Amino acid sequence: MKDLSESRILIVDDVKTNIDILVQALRDDYKLSVAVDGEGALRAIEKSPPDLVLLDIVMPGLDGYEVCRRLRAQEATRELPVMFLSALEDVKDKARGFEVGGNDYLTKPFEVLEVKARVRSLLKAKAYADAIREAMARDLRIAREIQMGILPPDLAAATKGTGLDVEAVIEPARQVGGDLYEVLRASDDRVVVALGDVSGKGIPAALFMAVTVTVLRTMARHIVEPDEILRRLNDELAEQNPRGMFVTLQCIVFDLARRSAAIAGAGHHQLAILSPGRPPRLACPSSGRPIGLMLANPIECETLSLEAGETFVLYSDGVSEAMDVNEDFYGEDRLLATLGAIADASPADTVRRVLADVRTFAAGAKQSDDITIVAVRYSPRS
Repeated sequence: MKDLSESRILIVDDVKTNIDILVQALRDDYKLSVAVDGEGALRAIEKSPPDLVLLDIVMPGLDGYEVCRRLRAQEATRELPVMFLSALEDVKDKARGFEVGGNDYLTKPFEVLEVKARVRSLLKAKAYADAIREAMARDLRIAREIQMGILPPDLAAATKGTGLDVEAVIEPARQVGGDLYEVLRASDDRVVVALGDVSGKGIPAALFMAVTVTVLRTMARHIVEPDEILRRLNDELAEQNPRGMFVTLQCIVFDLARRSAAIAGAGHHQLAILSPGRPPRLACPSSGRPIGLMLANPIECETLSLEAGETFVLYSDGVSEAMDVNEDFYGEDRLLATLGAIADASPADTVRRVLADVRTFAAGAKQSDDITIVAVRYSPRS
């Protein structure tokens, strides 16, 4: 935990006498900085966030209430402790201070010993909270490493000699997420490709994702048809699912000997197909419910003939439902337009361009969902 003597306090007051008293009281115990108005305080905090703000209310320009309100509106300063020090002693003034987000309120004239005690209490609470957040962040980093380690480590090795070229990317909205993909060489002439999206986010979704990938991988090694893979996966997950979580999935089994692709979906949206000489199109809608909700999921299979140069693009909701600052969706029409402009691109370029276009569209907006894209291009073996 951080040594409290390393804490920095920003004193905000337009009266020099008040500043001098506080500096005299606190300078031997903490690092101090000073601002004489609300605008100056916000600039100082943006440049170098302190550990605590001692904030006057009645000041020229922005008053203390507005300064605190703006701090609480920004993610970077939402948890920054603020103690009001004000001559306003009416109950409604104090209540307003807490309503705008203040952590404490002390009226002037104040006792130095009380100020020091309250300052220490707030700084100690912040140090504990920071230590907990750092520990959680460390655990999340480890969880992310484990989660990413569950995904296929070498796509090129999984498809070597098959005529398939596969590229994939996954970007959780948080440090860990619920999206998943699989690329599995089930036999010499059979490759299984799947993409899924678990309900929810964070640690619960990550745990359900890990279980889903593990069971899916086992099923895909022994079951030939994608609809049967998903039906069996559904039954396994539904039998022991106390939290009622679910995952939407799209699964493709490439049969290179027959030059066919068998496709099945469970609650997932359509995939996109780029065929030579044709505009990109959406194909193969899901026939079943999301996986894990209940037994006996009526999933069906659709089989397509493979064409040389054909590319299959699977994606999660983080692509089609990405939002810009106006809360408009990226949408499937925009996705198809992007794919149409790069019809002859490699899977690596396809994934890169789609991801870049989604990021450009959503620039300035917070990522609301995990983003996963898988592109598979078929080039027959000679």
